[in-house]
Amino acid sequence: MPIAHHSTFGPYQIRSWQPGDREPALALIAQVLREYSLTCEPADSDRDARDVEACYWETGGEFWVVEADGVLVGTAGYRPTPRGSSAVELRKMYLLPQVRGQGLGRYLLSTMESAIQQRGFAEIWLETASVLKEAVGLYEASGYEPASGVETARCDRVYRKTLNPSQPVSFSPTKPVASEAPEQ
Repeated sequence: MPIAHHSTFGPYQIRSWQPGDREPALALIAQVLREYSLTCEPADSDRDARDVEACYWETGGEFWVVEADGVLVGTAGYRPTPRGSSAVELRKMYLLPQVRGQGLGRYLLSTMESAIQQRGFAEIWLETASVLKEAVGLYEASGYEPASGVETARCDRVYRKTLNPSQPVSFSPTKPVASEAPEQ
């Protein structure tokens, strides 16, 4: 069973994914990928967005959706990874164009980092593509450091962040960063 999550950021509701979100979430991910001339692969690298129960819930991860007026406008998830000791991989962090540039991506990332830290994980890994310039800027401004080991064909960057257990993650709305975009 999933860990229940619910938070708000302005008019946006961030909540745990439910089975009824399966097709809308996958459609949102495909839409954002098309915007950047990237391909959605529901049978391969995007299988986790279709099979959230097995890929997140059963592995000890979480998958969230972002809603505005009952319509999905974003997604984000994490799941344990063998890349590091007590590590997770941040995955499927995407926002539709109309909700970017409001601090939502930064809020979603910091809230997810807090949840990860509260669960006792010490390290976050992620993969992204250079074409997602706003995402790259967000990750770098949030303390993610370049790493190696790209595993997803459409990605060309890997980042890693070590969480400090004595220093809780906090949201800083004034921290300058490029406008939020879809993150892989």
